Amino acid sequence: MREPFRRLLLVTNGCDETLPAMEYGVWLARQFESHVTLLGVAEPSDRHHPVAHLLKETRAKLGAAGVHFDTVLRHGHAEDVIKMVAAGEEHDLLVLGPLGRPPLRRWLMGRSFRHIMADVTMPIFYVPRLLLPPRRVLVCLGGLGYATTAERLGLQIAGVARASLTLLHVVPPVSLEYPLAQEILEHWEDLPESDTLPGRTIRRAKALAIEAGLEAEVRVRHGSVITEILDEFREGNYDLLCMGSPYSAHSLLHLYTPNVTAEVAEAAFVPLLTARYDEPMPESRG
Repeated sequence: MREPFRRLLLVTNGCDETLPAMEYGVWLARQFESHVTLLGVAEPSDRHHPVAHLLKETRAKLGAAGVHFDTVLRHGHAEDVIKMVAAGEEHDLLVLGPLGRPPLRRWLMGRSFRHIMADVTMPIFYVPRLLLPPRRVLVCLGGLGYATTAERLGLQIAGVARASLTLLHVVPPVSLEYPLAQEILEHWEDLPESDTLPGRTIRRAKALAIEAGLEAEVRVRHGSVITEILDEFREGNYDLLCMGSPYSAHSLLHLYTPNVTAEVAEAAFVPLLTARYDEPMPESRG
C-alpha cells in the first residue's frame, strides 16, 4: 500500500473560517511528510478577507514545520476554482473548511461543501473547527464488502495520532424483501459475529485496526443512518469522523451518499474525512 497522503491540496479563500483547515493541513503534512499545494482563491469579494495575508501566514507555518510546498493563486469563485484544480492535478487529499458564505446564499444554494463533495472525486478532509490532535476517531463502515478509502485513511490518521478508534455500522430499516436484507436485520444485534457480509467486513476492519496497533471498539446501531451516526457521535465525544461513499452494485442502500455525509458534517461540526471506495475487500469468512 502506498503512502496515504503524498500530496495535499490545501485551500483558502482568505476568510477566517478556513483557518482551522490551514492548521490541520500543516499538521497532516508534518505527520505524513506530504508535499502541499497551497491554493489561494482571490474571489470577487476579496477586499473583505484578502487571501494574500492568510497565504503568507500558512506559508510561514509550513516552512517552520519543514514541509515542502508550492503556492498557487487563482481568481474566481472558490467552488469553481477548487473543482478545476482538483480535476487537473494529482493530489491524494483535499483539505478545506467553510468558505464564509453569507447565510442567505447558503439557504438559497446550499453549503459549498455539498457541491464540492458531489463533484470532487478525491478524498476530502473538511475542517470546520480545530480539534488537534484527534483523540477519538469514529469510522462509519459501509459494511458491504468494500474497503472504503475513508476507512483506510481514517486508520492511518488514528495511527499517527495514537487515537482510540470506534468502528460503527448502522443497520437501517429495510423494506426490501430478499434474503440478504432479512438476514442482516435478523442478526443486527450480533452482526460482528455473524456470517453475513457486513459481519465479515466488520471483523476484517477490526483486524486491520489491531494490526496497526490501535485500540478498536465495534459499535452496531439500528435505525436512521443520519440519526444513529449523530447519536453515536454525541454520546462518544469524537473529534474526527470518517465516512465513505460505497457506490457498490451490491449495496442494499446507498447509505453514505454525498447528502447523508453533508448532513452529518453540518450537524456534527467537527473534522470529517470522506471518500468513495477504491477497491473490493476480499470476502474473508474468518
